[in-house]
Amino acid sequence: MGKVPRVGVGVFVLKNGKFLIGKRINAHGEGSWSLPGGHLEFNEELEDCAKREVIEETNVNIKKIKVLTVTNDIFKKEGKHYITIFLLSDYESGDVKVMEPEKCQGWRWVSWEDIPKPMFLPLENMIKQGTTL
Repeated sequence: MGKVPRVGVGVFVLKNGKFLIGKRINAHGEGSWSLPGGHLEFNEELEDCAKREVIEETNVNIKKIKVLTVTNDIFKKEGKHYITIFLLSDYESGDVKVMEPEKCQGWRWVSWEDIPKPMFLPLENMIKQGTTL
């Protein structure tokens, strides 16, 4: 079997009208701003993936998880192709911490109007297709 797209999950963690975003390091999209998330594992439910990735990366627990949209993301320079599923969730508990300092420079709460640039390709594609919160 040849190369196939992977499934990525990006999670909007909403709290007081803002959401979490972090600056990527040591991974494709390095230097860009991205939501918490990662790869969907084999036999994993979307909700379970979202909870796992958010706690692993940010130390935050989430609730009320639902699908927002999907993007088709082709990273030409890196030779990667992802289908990204964006999920909405509400903050439940936990103090935000950088749990994977080798992958994320830092987390911050931002409003839709204040998303820092450059954005990670899937987030950029989501906005280009007209999806909003």
